Amino acid sequence: MSPRVVRRLPTPEMLAQDVAESLVKRIEKLQADGRVVELCLTGGRVANLAYEHLARVVGRSKVDPGALELWWTDEAFVPTDDPRRNSLQALSRLAVTFPLSPAHTHPMPSSDASADPAQAALTYGTDLAGRVIDICLLGLGENGHVAALHPDHPSAEPTSAIAVGVTDAPKPPSEQVSLSLATINKSREVWMLATGKEKAHAVARTFRGDASTISAHVSGVDRTVWFIDEAAASELPFHSCVL
Repeated sequence: MSPRVVRRLPTPEMLAQDVAESLVKRIEKLQADGRVVELCLTGGRVANLAYEHLARVVGRSKVDPGALELWWTDEAFVPTDDPRRNSLQALSRLAVTFPLSPAHTHPMPSSDASADPAQAALTYGTDLAGRVIDICLLGLGENGHVAALHPDHPSAEPTSAIAVGVTDAPKPPSEQVSLSLATINKSREVWMLATGKEKAHAVARTFRGDASTISAHVSGVDRTVWFIDEAAASELPFHSCVL
């Protein structure tokens, strides 16, 4: 597993801003090396806040939207226009100022395009096959879940599949699509986002290596970065965090 880097920010707002600015700098550096950057987005309140910040700062950056491919870690298996879809929430924020190409934007299949989550996962796996994610954003659930992979649930069973269909999910909606843990861990970098006192116990369990959490098994190949606000870091020793 790659070394864990921890960035602790005072508030969710400051954390979201730091994620956005860090993303711009990292994408700029990768693109300067002639790379098309494969970026995998997640859902959730703090991630959406980060996308709002990203939309504001990307215009004055050197990021080339034409050399950026967007993917998603997980998605609600609902109709395309359902407001619960992570891709809809992210793109509605980014598209304000970010000229993203539809050809380079890869939302997960919706329920009006696939028969069931398993078929959607197979389709997405085919689309993503042969690619390596450069930066994979993930949110942390209160029970230590990531993407749509939940502890003590079939979604977290070992698999070589790129993506998995999820049914009877502990967190609604009941049907979802998710990248598998194996796919997430093939990412060059994994960036974990955690805010709020309600996430503090899950953060602490993860850092203790509690194998019953999914988050304890997540690691980027080159780097794993945790962005944590003070509330989410409240059960960690201070020396475990860096500003």
